[in-house]
Amino acid sequence: MHHLVILGGGYGGLRVIQRLLADKEIQDFKITLVEREAYHSLKTEFYALAAGTVADRHLRISFPEDDRLEHVCDTVTNIRLEDRTVELKSGETLTYDDLLIGLGCEDKYHGVPGAQEKTLSIQSMRRARKTNQIIQNVPHGGKVAIIGGGLSGVETASELRESREDLDIRLYDRGENILSMFPPKLYNYVTDWFHKNNVTLINRANITKVEWNILYNHGEAEELDAIIWTAGVQPNKLVRDLTAKHDLVTDRMGRVETTKYHHIPGFEDAFIVGDCAASEHAPSAQLAEAQGDNIAILLSKKWRNLPYPETLPKMKLKGVLGSLGKKHGFGLMGERKLVGRVPRVLKSGVLWMYKHHSGS
Repeated sequence: MHHLVILGGGYGGLRVIQRLLADKEIQDFKITLVEREAYHSLKTEFYALAAGTVADRHLRISFPEDDRLEHVCDTVTNIRLEDRTVELKSGETLTYDDLLIGLGCEDKYHGVPGAQEKTLSIQSMRRARKTNQIIQNVPHGGKVAIIGGGLSGVETASELRESREDLDIRLYDRGENILSMFPPKLYNYVTDWFHKNNVTLINRANITKVEWNILYNHGEAEELDAIIWTAGVQPNKLVRDLTAKHDLVTDRMGRVETTKYHHIPGFEDAFIVGDCAASEHAPSAQLAEAQGDNIAILLSKKWRNLPYPETLPKMKLKGVLGSLGKKHGFGLMGERKLVGRVPRVLKSGVLWMYKHHSGS
């Protein structure tokens, strides 16, 4: 019997599970999913959970029920590629024939003193829930800082504005403008939206230190009631440890450079997916799912003793959609730039379709 161990029940891991369980060509296999939560989480919507506009029950999807799938609710503490074992916090050790690492990403603090210990996060369901609890206890007229003007920071700031109209919300970004990875039409539209909705933008910021409720920008202290960190991500620490141990090549974000078949180089029984795998594309749920589709194809071939295809289907990403509260948004679909209500409606539709097809 073929035994696949999947670490992480995120978008990539869930896609592989769905594809393999639906494959009528393969038999005699077992999947062990190691995921500390009892459900798949819609990570792309954690900003809304943190802001308090969505309850966490709306961001949970049950894993498939199938005799071939076992869910181990535990935390991975060590991965030993050389002897094909995975160690868990409970003390259990799992052995595998094939391994899929989909452990996702963590906040990257860029060496800023105090940032890791003294800021809030939206990188997990638990941390986003904690962020919401703290934000809702901020007094009337309190000051909230969001560090990082990328997609996560923008969505968090706009959603928080919709949730708490009384707050003084400040978005700090080190660049000349927010959303620097998007075309000017989009970041200018979002900038105007923030101005109209009384969100203060602080560009060319340089966060040098964080203390409890104190932010140092260019060395000057600013007192705040809450500080949310969205200024970059990096692969899970376990993957960073593997990278150091096996001297793996990474991209500028620290993601592991894989073979064309999504293997960790030197370990053809270990695949890597999602935010931990290098790609020409930015990390996203779409990318993780596209990689998951390819990995499911490869496992199906391998388990039937068939050769891998010379080339894999090209991963086609549809674009990026961002929200500005519940009524406005922005997006880039190929070369087409979208602003206003249409991209927000499209994003809601994409989310509904994902939940529908995932059994929610």
